[in-house]
Amino acid sequence: MQKILEIKNLFVDADDTHILNGVNLSVNKGEIAAIMGPNGSGKSTLALSLMGSPSLNIKSGTILFDNEDMSNLEVHERSLKGLFLAFQHPIEIPGVNVGSFLYAAYKAKFKKEISIFTFIRDLKNIAKEFGIKDSFLNRNLNVGFSGGEKKRIELLQIAVLKPKLAILDEVDSGVDIDSLSLLSSGINKLKKEGMSFLVITHHIRILQKINVDSVHIMHSGKIVRSGDISLAEILENGGYKSVI
Repeated sequence: MQKILEIKNLFVDADDTHILNGVNLSVNKGEIAAIMGPNGSGKSTLALSLMGSPSLNIKSGTILFDNEDMSNLEVHERSLKGLFLAFQHPIEIPGVNVGSFLYAAYKAKFKKEISIFTFIRDLKNIAKEFGIKDSFLNRNLNVGFSGGEKKRIELLQIAVLKPKLAILDEVDSGVDIDSLSLLSSGINKLKKEGMSFLVITHHIRILQKINVDSVHIMHSGKIVRSGDISLAEILENGGYKSVI
């Protein structure tokens, strides 16, 4: 299969601290890959490195996205190329409502004009698929939202902006059972449409609900073991000592 993401021997520092120590990882087009690992293993740093966070310093290695080296591109350039990062803790933006935010993001991404009325009409239809009420589109972005609501709004952004690869950093953190089911069905739907995902999680529960293709265990800043969903099941039963 053709690769959408290929990370080769990636070393990354934060200030003077070594965080990533030679990460090697591939994600195929149309695949859902999962990364699991103990706290401090470098999972979130990897996600931020892929998006080009200025707080991190790539010492060596390459990030190939759709066969293009992204290592030296700015955050907005990576986004326009088709990368998307859903944060573990989505930020609140007072004064900017959800509908207006997505309208501006859509026009910036696709470089085409569309009337606000047409866009909001289409947005409401997409929002229904993720259990998002019309009233939420008029509220300030993430302000006063529950954990599950914030994660659903992140997935709504993905559905609207249609990235080639969406990185989900603990999308299942702080969500209830109903929200998890809505998120999982949304991810599965977007996968069927050809989208690729890199899901960072601590728990097997979301991996059992989505059509995950590969599971990778991260420890001490690198991928130490890879497999299918059975690897996550071993981890669930025996802890990290059983797979590292």
